[in-house]
Amino acid sequence: MTLTKFTSFYLVFVGVLIGIIATLPVVFPSVNLLIPQFWLMFGFLAGITFIAYVLVDIGIKRDPEVGIMAIMGSIAVKMIFCMAFVLIYSIKGKGIGVLFLLNFFSLYLLFSVFEIYCLLRNLRHQNLK
Repeated sequence: MTLTKFTSFYLVFVGVLIGIIATLPVVFPSVNLLIPQFWLMFGFLAGITFIAYVLVDIGIKRDPEVGIMAIMGSIAVKMIFCMAFVLIYSIKGKGIGVLFLLNFFSLYLLFSVFEIYCLLRNLRHQNLK
């Protein structure tokens, strides 16, 4: 999968997520489902996921035999940055609430599943060659 193809799929994925998230308060008006800084967290996770994929794409194109190390490294770097985000949020926000944990981990898992799916598509195409 080329970087432009991934970017187009990624923008569609982010757009669908934004649409679903924007309709949640309309569908469930009496329930507080999102933290006040939700869109900051969404932008951070969307950005770090895109950066991680770009780094993997560069690593795989530079040396395909080291591609697995690039994938593992990008996932580790993404996880470290996300843990730092949670640490900073917990220091500034007087503790972490259950709502923050649900919002953060649902977004983290959604973006990670999408990234891994795209990476596996790259590996599948390499195996066919």
